[in-house]
Amino acid sequence: MQSILPTSNRTILSVAELNAEVNQLLIQGFPLLWVEGEISNLVRPASGHLYFSLKDTKAQIRCAMFRNRNMKLSIKPENGLKVLVRGRVGLYEPRGDFQLIAEHMEDAGVGELQRQFEALKQKLSSAGLFDEEHKKELPEYPKRIAVITSPTGAAIQDILHVLKRRSPHTPVIIYPVAVQGESAKIQIETAIRQANADKQCDVIILARGGGSIEDLWAFNEENVAKAIYHADIPIISGIGHEIDFTIADFVADVRAPTPSAAAELATEDSKQLLTNIIQNQIWLQQRIKQQIQQSGQMLERLESRLNLQKPLNKIQQYIQRLDNCDTRLKQLMNQTIKDKQQSLNNLALRLNASKPSNKIKEQRENLLHHEARLKQAIKNNLKQKKSQFKIQMATLDSVSPLKTLDRGYAIVKDNTSQTLITEINQLTAQQKIEIQLKDGVTTASIEE
Repeated sequence: MQSILPTSNRTILSVAELNAEVNQLLIQGFPLLWVEGEISNLVRPASGHLYFSLKDTKAQIRCAMFRNRNMKLSIKPENGLKVLVRGRVGLYEPRGDFQLIAEHMEDAGVGELQRQFEALKQKLSSAGLFDEEHKKELPEYPKRIAVITSPTGAAIQDILHVLKRRSPHTPVIIYPVAVQGESAKIQIETAIRQANADKQCDVIILARGGGSIEDLWAFNEENVAKAIYHADIPIISGIGHEIDFTIADFVADVRAPTPSAAAELATEDSKQLLTNIIQNQIWLQQRIKQQIQQSGQMLERLESRLNLQKPLNKIQQYIQRLDNCDTRLKQLMNQTIKDKQQSLNNLALRLNASKPSNKIKEQRENLLHHEARLKQAIKNNLKQKKSQFKIQMATLDSVSPLKTLDRGYAIVKDNTSQTLITEINQLTAQQKIEIQLKDGVTTASIEE
């Protein structure tokens, strides 16, 4: 882009420069976006590029889709087709036309279904319906298998063929349902709940053949997802082809890429199982034979060692040692009894010599003697304390203020503060005083 040169006070742009500036602003100002509209004025030149207009009831925009992009389209663009276009806005500089450079295009109906699919997927994922902790393990050897699918489709034939080949002894219960159309989602939900309530099967196969997103839509319904989630019996989904994914696949306990693969996951191959049993039987027989040989060799070695040690001689030696121990034990017991008897006799003699009755009598006399001395000491002490108390009472009485009162004296106090009055200057006119006499207390007022 050429530089912008100011002329006096004006900036003058060429038309090409202006269009280039506008184009850059559009490219920078708008991110990659989706536009929905109807195709019109579609042109396919020899270059392989596509030029068309995208319109609705109120406006239109010119669009270009280059060959390297439109070669990857899964739809065939036609006039009147309602589409979703992903692209970037810009300006076709030579003509100054505002346009949309398309990078991807899809049928608007399919795009709406895809948006619904993503919205429901996000909702159920947030609610925990896809969490691995809720997935149930498949039974290793199911006793009975339930199949929920169309009774006339190719899927049921593929499933039955695989089950007959791999596990012909396993019974199959078919719950026929419509797998597309308005009533399909209700029939599928009802069949899942019925199979779960019947409790006749150990595993459920939910299947149908391939198809478009519209054909598989019954397996993207919320009621079907919740029926799978709340089932107690593990469910294998085998819906469409390997590249097809439905909401039911995310909720199911196990997802199989095809209905046939679902049947294989539900069962063990009986031929392979028989081969494994035979191999295990041969291995077990060899192990038992080997163990018997090893045990026999061990037994021979132990027997040889036992013979070398002459166990009979050892037993006889142990018997002799036991007899010797028995004799010594009896001798020791007899000697111990004699010693204990002698000690008992000595104690009896000492007990008789000490005469406990005399000891008791002597101690009783000592006790009475000490009791008499204690009583006399208490009496003497009490008499002494009484004498001291009388002396102290006389002394206290001699210094008692009450004695002073008996001689005609009085005690004077301020009536309010109870302060003792000893001098005349403590008195004032109209002062209330309290006078304590020998036999009581009275109040008075100072007049002068």
